[in-house]
Amino acid sequence: MSDFRTPIKNARGLGSAKTGTEHFVHQRLTATALVALTIWFLVFVLSLIGADYVTATAAVAKPWNAILLVGFLVAMFWHAQLGLQVVLEDYVHNSLLALAVQTTVKFIAVLGALVSVFAVARIALGN
Repeated sequence: MSDFRTPIKNARGLGSAKTGTEHFVHQRLTATALVALTIWFLVFVLSLIGADYVTATAAVAKPWNAILLVGFLVAMFWHAQLGLQVVLEDYVHNSLLALAVQTTVKFIAVLGALVSVFAVARIALGN
């Protein structure tokens, strides 16, 4: 079997980081989950048009709605973070800036997911 790497690549140890497939699979799984969850979310929101606050919170408090809403929020923030990671890897070439921006994006995504899930849990569990 022949090795297609150039001698300089062998000397530097450069090549596949072996993480691209995992990232690809996670991005596709979250996208697939979001297709189904977005359809549910749109139907759910449209069913609440004209509803008052009490009716809307009662609808969110139902266990199956709360679970699906949490799934939607987690998948949405995760997918957004994965997508932004790819964009930043492609367009930010300064190593220090790339690290800072990637860290900020991950922090905001985790914070957004936690706050959103907390809000749903608070409604579902009755304040």
